[in-house]
Amino acid sequence: MSDFKQYLKRILVIALVIYVCFLLQTSIFSRYRLAGVTPNILLCVVATYGFMKGRRYGIWVGFFTGLLLDIFSGTLFGSYALIYMYIGLLNGLFKKQFFGDDLRLPMILIGTSDLIYGTASYFARFTVKSQHSFSFYLLNLIIPEVVYTLLVSIFVYYMILYINNWLEKMEKKGSDRIGNY
Repeated sequence: MSDFKQYLKRILVIALVIYVCFLLQTSIFSRYRLAGVTPNILLCVVATYGFMKGRRYGIWVGFFTGLLLDIFSGTLFGSYALIYMYIGLLNGLFKKQFFGDDLRLPMILIGTSDLIYGTASYFARFTVKSQHSFSFYLLNLIIPEVVYTLLVSIFVYYMILYINNWLEKMEKKGSDRIGNY
């Protein structure tokens, strides 16, 4: 029963992180645009959980984060869920190379994930409408968003790392107490 409580606590904390980051992305950061773009905080969450906890977490966090975006956006339903799910899967492949204090791998993976997201969004939204100016979209939207997302992702990454370490410490404390009985 204790394992179930710990698992449920972890799921609720992840859901809270997704919700808070969704609110930040859609309310606060949408008002503070830099070069006409907003940072993709939810992508940082998906990528971070992917390479921190593995493919399974990456897929599930990506799916539910994308589903949340699909519900509140008026675009093609399921597209965000699919894109975020694959981004979580790809980041989950790098779990063995992840070391918490090293910032290089997370920044490379988050930047690459945002490039993949921007490219996939372009093909999902604009090629259907026969708008084929990918170079304009890349230079004016994708690259500035990647830069802005990378700047904000440093803080998001360390927040999620702190929360994850705190949860693992709580889980270890709980398992030590059970082992002593």
